[in-house]
Amino acid sequence: MPMGKRKVGYARVSTGEQHLDLQLQALKAYGCDVTYSDHGESGARFDRPGLQDALEAVLHGSTLVVWRLDRLGRSLRHLATIISDLEMRNVRVVSLTEYIDTGSTSGRFTFHMLAALAEFEQGLISERTRAGIAAARARGSHIGRPSALDDEKCEQALSLLKEYPSRVVAQTLNVHRRTLQRHLRKRGL
Repeated sequence: MPMGKRKVGYARVSTGEQHLDLQLQALKAYGCDVTYSDHGESGARFDRPGLQDALEAVLHGSTLVVWRLDRLGRSLRHLATIISDLEMRNVRVVSLTEYIDTGSTSGRFTFHMLAALAEFEQGLISERTRAGIAAARARGSHIGRPSALDDEKCEQALSLLKEYPSRVVAQTLNVHRRTLQRHLRKRGL
């Protein structure tokens, strides 16, 4: 088979407890000539070694085959970038479980519809998150991580600073020296 016409498979699981078997079997059944994989790698990461190898292996006229589109990436922006880059290189993308083939007009349409729906869903999640934060603030809840130093610890720090350098005081309070300085400044101390 000419190098440019081959089918390159890519499989990924996010955690060490998951198995690639189902994906690898499906890619083999589809006729992939070579398969790359990432085990225990998040789809949010762009620098996955198996993905990079797969993207380098597909040449003009090749097909990149995945079990599902979310195996390529979780971020819509990242996924769209990959698909766009592959289209410019005349590489088809086939998603086996979603029956998408970007080599066809309907496949490209389906991909764009899924991408638009994913973007819409992400927008809804963002709106719900902002609404939840606003409601929590209205109830008087603290948003974010708990403060590393409360008022009592800051008073203790001031007392210790009279006798010890800030590095020692920060170690005693189990915070970084800059954290100590920031909290004291924020309280006007």
